[in-house]
Amino acid sequence: MDLPDFGIPPQLASRMGMAEQHEYLRTKLMRRRTLVTAGAVAAGGLLTGCGGSGARGSATPSPVTSTVHGSVVSPFGRHLAFGADPKTQMRVSWQVPLAVRRPYVRIGPRPDELSRKIGAEVRDLHTPGVTGVRPALEQYYLHAALDGLHPGTTYYYGVGHDGFDPASAAHRSTVGSFRTAPAAPRSFVFTAFGDQGVSRAAAANDHVVLRQKPAFHLHAGDICYADTNGQGKKTDGYDPAYWDLFLKQNEPVARSVPWMVTTGNHDMEAWYSPDGYGGQLARWSLPESGFDPRTAPGVYSFTYGNVAFVALDANDVSYEIPANFGYTGGRQTKWLDQELARLRASSQVDFVVVFFHHCAYSTSTHASDGGVRAEWLPLFARHQVDLVINGHNHVYERTDAVRNGAVGRPAPIGASTDPTRDGIVYVTAGGGGRDLYGFPPGVRESYEGHVTRHDSVDTFQWTRSKAARKETAEWSRVRYRGFSLLSVEAESGAKPALKVSALTDEGERIDHFEVRRGA
Repeated sequence: MDLPDFGIPPQLASRMGMAEQHEYLRTKLMRRRTLVTAGAVAAGGLLTGCGGSGARGSATPSPVTSTVHGSVVSPFGRHLAFGADPKTQMRVSWQVPLAVRRPYVRIGPRPDELSRKIGAEVRDLHTPGVTGVRPALEQYYLHAALDGLHPGTTYYYGVGHDGFDPASAAHRSTVGSFRTAPAAPRSFVFTAFGDQGVSRAAAANDHVVLRQKPAFHLHAGDICYADTNGQGKKTDGYDPAYWDLFLKQNEPVARSVPWMVTTGNHDMEAWYSPDGYGGQLARWSLPESGFDPRTAPGVYSFTYGNVAFVALDANDVSYEIPANFGYTGGRQTKWLDQELARLRASSQVDFVVVFFHHCAYSTSTHASDGGVRAEWLPLFARHQVDLVINGHNHVYERTDAVRNGAVGRPAPIGASTDPTRDGIVYVTAGGGGRDLYGFPPGVRESYEGHVTRHDSVDTFQWTRSKAARKETAEWSRVRYRGFSLLSVEAESGAKPALKVSALTDEGERIDHFEVRRGA
């Protein structure tokens, strides 16, 4: 039997460090060994039929899938996400290397009492091969919806299938836990970054995330980088097996911390429909509170405590990378206007946080996206959004409070801002783990413990014609060229606040400020 070439495609290798290449090849070899073992088991008579009904590439669908005995298949890549109501709903997702029969989640109040059993949905993803570049690949993602949970409660869970029972003594170590949102938390912490990928720095950031004990994590797009070029085209370098590495890397944190993702330009995987999001739809189960979760998986909202969160797909409005420009026909922006109005009118919501990929304000490599500014910033101002989190530029950069396109109020490190008076602070948190960028020539970093003189920065924004229009930024307040993440403590009560800190991948603080309304 001829074996496929499991070398690293040149387009992928050029974007990977030596450690990433080593882990990639090791995982490829392990996958090949698994497939060979499965073939041997099947020849021994343990093969059973199983159909699949997941997202597929646009080429010829894969043949009917078969499974080996479930005892030789181990789940991996567990990751959580909230349903529409974080108090009562959780979504559990995972991956298996081969098709399995009757997958499920066990859940209970203790690790040794997983009495409730919920069936899981299988979403199989077929990626057609490219001669001389990569073999065809089948991936199997499983999802279970846990509803009717109690607020503020810790649950233990395990994922399994016929032949693999997480409640058995042999697999008890695979049991994880999560906690639903309290009915009215006095305070909670959430973390955020974008542009993670697979690397030592990405894993280090995961460890820092865990140390913050967050209620959940926001991922502002460019999740895995299986698509290396990020143009949303079939000519992009692409290897879907890179997702296996990513989910394995993140499992130690994402199995207990809900991982709330949205889409970046590297998440437009053109081999799947619709609009390159078939892979996203197969791999993630996110709140069905967006304007169309069937075609725009990265657009949704949820409320945790006194803070509402809105995830957006900036590919829809990006002037810089137009592969999906206008794909919703304006419906996402209309939904955003209505959703922000609804959330701002709620007496239960003190703060509104919006996160998406492309930058509204940044001076780094990709600079600022004029499409984001034109379509969404007027809505942010009208509904007094409190904090905007972006990725895309692989740095940490934070603005002053911006109002009407200019500095509404300076916000040096340690400052307190009021969106009702000063404007909105925009944070680029793109140091999640991917190769780092820099700032324009001659522009100095300025961060906590290393504050430099506040100078204007010559930069640009993307126009609809894809031309770069020069501009001078007075709003660039904090700049750090290193791996980093956000940690935000939300407080309720008589004086609600968002206390925002930026941390390096070693946990050292490089920025902090507060958002208080009506202060």
